[in-house]
Amino acid sequence: MVKVRYDVATIGNYTKDTIVTSAGTRQVDGGGCTYAAFAAAALGCRVAVITRLAAEDWHVVAALERAGIGAFPTATRASTLMRLEYPTANVDERILTAASTAGSFTAEQVRGIEARAFVISPSIRGEVSAEVIEELRRQETIVSADAQGFVRVRDADGTLHHHEWPERGRVLALLDILKVDAVEAESLTGERDIRRAASALARLGPREVVLTHRKGLLVHAEDGFHEAEFHSASLVGRSGRGDTCLGAYVGARLSTLPAGATLWAAAVTSLKMEAQGPIRRSRAEIEEFKQRVYGGG
Repeated sequence: MVKVRYDVATIGNYTKDTIVTSAGTRQVDGGGCTYAAFAAAALGCRVAVITRLAAEDWHVVAALERAGIGAFPTATRASTLMRLEYPTANVDERILTAASTAGSFTAEQVRGIEARAFVISPSIRGEVSAEVIEELRRQETIVSADAQGFVRVRDADGTLHHHEWPERGRVLALLDILKVDAVEAESLTGERDIRRAASALARLGPREVVLTHRKGLLVHAEDGFHEAEFHSASLVGRSGRGDTCLGAYVGARLSTLPAGATLWAAAVTSLKMEAQGPIRRSRAEIEEFKQRVYGGG
């Protein structure tokens, strides 16, 4: 049997999402690992997903495989059940709760899977430990992670809140690329200015920091700052914005410099937010949108 080496492998629990807005309540198959995987695949990358979910949700695995994405699932007693409530018209204001989780990954679950880059996309602290990241670090690979799954803690009533991250220094020292949003960046650094916050995070280890905010994304890289705004006709697909942005950035970064990867990430994320669920646009559609809105880059 020929062993496959993927371009991008994503890691995180599948989440069964209940999204509540003024327009009503919807059920969506979510999870950062899924959003990031479809984003990288849309750019032509060979992608795998390492995930955990209940057997009753195995249709998600079938959907990944139909999309040409390799799936490495582990069956668990329950899937992660997330409720995302948007109480106002501001899509960046939301209340998150988790009724259950699919548990934690082990080093064994990632051992033996080879990829040029890994995207770690947990939803809640405890899904992915520093030991799992150290296992990935043994490969000749790019290791990226979304801070949300390390600063979010599930309280006794299931509500998710940002808490101090005791292992921040240990984990950030293992990463090549860190993704944060503006709120997480301020929480981790005390800096409200996004450029100063990104610079402070970069000093802790990651050579590149991808910071999303309401209007777009900011990238701090060794060659300086790069920025791009989001341009979406609709924000109905706001959930999964950051995961999509990271997956697209990492996928593009395999073949282009940070400035170009920033534009690809902005284009993919803009189109994703126009529809619920992972992005389903073709590479040609994304490229046409990127050229029209952002230029060559």
